[in-house]
Amino acid sequence: MRKLICFLAIGISLSAASIVHAQDKAKTPQQEKMALCNQQAEGKKGDERKAFMKGCLSNKPETQQSKMKTCNQAADGKKGDERKAFMSECLKKKS
Repeated sequence: MRKLICFLAIGISLSAASIVHAQDKAKTPQQEKMALCNQQAEGKKGDERKAFMKGCLSNKPETQQSKMKTCNQAADGKKGDERKAFMSECLKKKS
């Protein structure tokens, strides 16, 4: 009888430990959201990435004003037709 109780106690302890370990590995919804936003932000850098991540994590679509600001910063150094073409493409992109 003692052996049975001892084995049951060990079994329960191991089960509890594995449940706790599994909970440590599970991602919270915020961590999952962060991972998804990081994947989508691939290729973006600096202020453009910062603005994208802020919008993505707050689950709000990027406003036209913030999109314009991001595109303007990314177009820095471009002039004339090159800038027009870049801005047109940048503003068409969905974020």
